[in-house]
Amino acid sequence: MRSAPHPAYCDEALEGEEAITMGEYEDVFRASTDDPEGFWLGAAQAIDWHVAPTRALDASRPPFYRWFPDGELNVCHNALDRHVDGGRGDQAALIYDSPVTGTRRTYTYAQLRDEVARFAGVLTGLDVGRGDRVVIYMPMVPEAAIAMLACARIGAVHSVVFGGFAPKELAVRIDDAAPSVIVSASCGIEGKRVIEYKPLLDKAIELAARKPAKRVILQRPQAEATMGADDVDWAEAMASATPAGCVPVRATDPLYILYTSGTTGKPKGVVRDGGGYAVALSWSMPNVYDVGVGETIFTASDVGWVVGHSYIVYAPLLAGATTVLYEGKPVGTPDAGQFWRVVAEHGVKSLFTAPTAFRAIKKEDPDGEFTRKHDISSLRYLFLAGERLDPETQRWASELLGIPVIDHWWQTETGWPIVANPAGIELLPIKPGSPTKPLPGWDVQVLDPSGAPVPPGTDGAIVVKLPMPPGSLPTLWNDDERFMASYMSAFDGYYLTGDGGRLDEDGYVYVMGRTDDVINVAGHRLSTGGMEEVLASHPDVAECAVIGVADALKGQVPRGFVVLKAGVERDEDEVAAELVRLVRDQVGAVASLREVAVVAALPKTRSGKILRKTMRGIADGVDEPVPSTIESVEVLDALRPVLRRG
Repeated sequence: MRSAPHPAYCDEALEGEEAITMGEYEDVFRASTDDPEGFWLGAAQAIDWHVAPTRALDASRPPFYRWFPDGELNVCHNALDRHVDGGRGDQAALIYDSPVTGTRRTYTYAQLRDEVARFAGVLTGLDVGRGDRVVIYMPMVPEAAIAMLACARIGAVHSVVFGGFAPKELAVRIDDAAPSVIVSASCGIEGKRVIEYKPLLDKAIELAARKPAKRVILQRPQAEATMGADDVDWAEAMASATPAGCVPVRATDPLYILYTSGTTGKPKGVVRDGGGYAVALSWSMPNVYDVGVGETIFTASDVGWVVGHSYIVYAPLLAGATTVLYEGKPVGTPDAGQFWRVVAEHGVKSLFTAPTAFRAIKKEDPDGEFTRKHDISSLRYLFLAGERLDPETQRWASELLGIPVIDHWWQTETGWPIVANPAGIELLPIKPGSPTKPLPGWDVQVLDPSGAPVPPGTDGAIVVKLPMPPGSLPTLWNDDERFMASYMSAFDGYYLTGDGGRLDEDGYVYVMGRTDDVINVAGHRLSTGGMEEVLASHPDVAECAVIGVADALKGQVPRGFVVLKAGVERDEDEVAAELVRLVRDQVGAVASLREVAVVAALPKTRSGKILRKTMRGIADGVDEPVPSTIESVEVLDALRPVLRRG
């Protein structure tokens, strides 16, 4: 295990030379708190600047902090051109692996740069320039990443909307971002279903008040789109385009807008600035994920989510690594062994996905038979994030793979991990249920409702003391007021994460779930996450959820929902009774968990988060809107009668 490079020597580390090291985690974290200005200016030396910053932080207008305010750069140059210029043009940059289409394609850094430069020329030919917005509504194909990087190349602001989003939700995002161009595809593939995007896009534009001038459409053979007068064929446009160069922009200029999911009202457009983001991601790759030049990371997510932005597209390329862009599911395309196939075929060092993906694999292949069909000896780490990692899933994955299984915690708003086990600095002891310790720049605290810090081991609201480090959101798109109301008003001087949990005596963070998931049972505040831990420990349970529902006597009572592992054929009532007893034994009678329902599936977002708030609303008899991010409405509809029972 290697030590992390001192931030001031990141250039040398990037080029593979001997790096001066700082030692272990505590030394690195202390450096970031004792001298944040020096720490982040040092980290900024890992990237190329058109105008190098002379200061790290502009704190003149809190809480609207700005990082590297006098710096200028181009993020696409840092992700592609500088590696080609440095002699690594023949190295693999992006591997497209699509089991749903049977396609494998590798782009070298030189090839990817040329494709991106040419599509940047397509955009400039459509009058897209610095500061203009481009909505990208694409499936998991290389052209999605190419479009993102092309926007960055010319200083345009991209806003990726998850492919297949409903027209109404897409229209809302179009109206908010006001794009001059939309980039889309004729279709996407969800498992074994082909979803035609063009009719959805046409309907969204019909609904939107602010119409884009042009739409660039990538035609895919699975379903060809009917083109209209304002539609531009991707292949034809690329054939005649003149490649565009990199346009330097201010470090504080927006690189992209990413909308957070919401069940009602206008979605929040998280803004990401280019300079702070590039520095934070460049720092995180070797220090958190232990991935450097020429090494391969496989992030099994989607470019529509923040994980896809950060660790499929930008961070691996900034680090000079190889990134795998995977079009498929963890199971069913065609089997539960696809992740292991990808690892074996492409020599993956670090795999990053969501806990729900591993619960799906565990459900389909509880004994891990598929791992024995592939040589996965290259795999050094499994990183999980996106939803709370229950200790049972962590144990199962750890025993199956025999490598560190690293939970880490972050949000769309933060852009990169807040709390993690920094594998590239020092692998700290793993405590099941905890994503480990805060990373440099993140001053994580736990407060009571009055804003006072709580003692170790006590649950409260998890917050981050301002200023947050580079890479975190500077504001919301055209909505400073909502930025203040959503994140900065609950506790003066702190960013409200919306998650609850605790710190232990060793400084480890335990994230127990959204603060909405703390229930009040007859005056006792109980974490549904704690009850889920107990349910997940049962040998027959693949995944579970606990919600608090309204109760006339006790205020709220918990109800549990479990999905059993494949092959379990026991009586459901018998399993449910065992689970109720298990919670009573381990949490206590105060939990009042008396009902556990065995169900076929749990409703989730496309990124794998279980829709607990939606479930809770339905159980309480509220006409709960269905979130736009839902993966399967059918799963929720099947669950409605169960939720409304009792």
